[in-house]
Amino acid sequence: MWKGLTFIFSNMIHVSEVKTDKPPTYQNELHRQVYETLEQLGIPFERVNNDPALTMEDCIAIDERLQVKTVKTLLLCNRQKTAFYLFVTPGDKPFVTKHFSHTLGISRVSFAPQESLGELLGTALGATTVLSLISDTENRVRLVIDKEVLGYEYYGCTDSTTTGYMRLRLADVLEKYIPFTQHEPTYIEV
Repeated sequence: MWKGLTFIFSNMIHVSEVKTDKPPTYQNELHRQVYETLEQLGIPFERVNNDPALTMEDCIAIDERLQVKTVKTLLLCNRQKTAFYLFVTPGDKPFVTKHFSHTLGISRVSFAPQESLGELLGTALGATTVLSLISDTENRVRLVIDKEVLGYEYYGCTDSTTTGYMRLRLADVLEKYIPFTQHEPTYIEV
């Protein structure tokens, strides 16, 4: 019994107290752009610093600290790697490529290669976020949002790094941030 408890605690990541200011330093250019854009658009946020979070399981402690459900954000592509989709869905919802592709009426998709994350969105593996769309100035990525996310009051996501997560009002993301990036979301039920 004690081994099980030790195992549970050893898998918990460290999460800081909630902050409402931008980080004192930025990890990369996109990180800086995200916070400057939020400030420019007057979008308030709450954020935490955390140990690297690479899976949805890692986000459990983050969700508890921020009192939010972190979304899962996936960069997908067709076989030819000529069409890219940024898919936002509830973090605890299984992703089935067949359902996604069928709903959009497109050929089956797969996860985009890691190089595409950097090239198209300026992010590393595990740091993909809708906030990264400011890097896609040529609109090469189609934004697709699971309609289930529309039921959230708050939007939980990375701040474009694996060591920072934030909580934003969903209305601010949909009505201010996404339009600023000049992307038009497609809403689907899967």
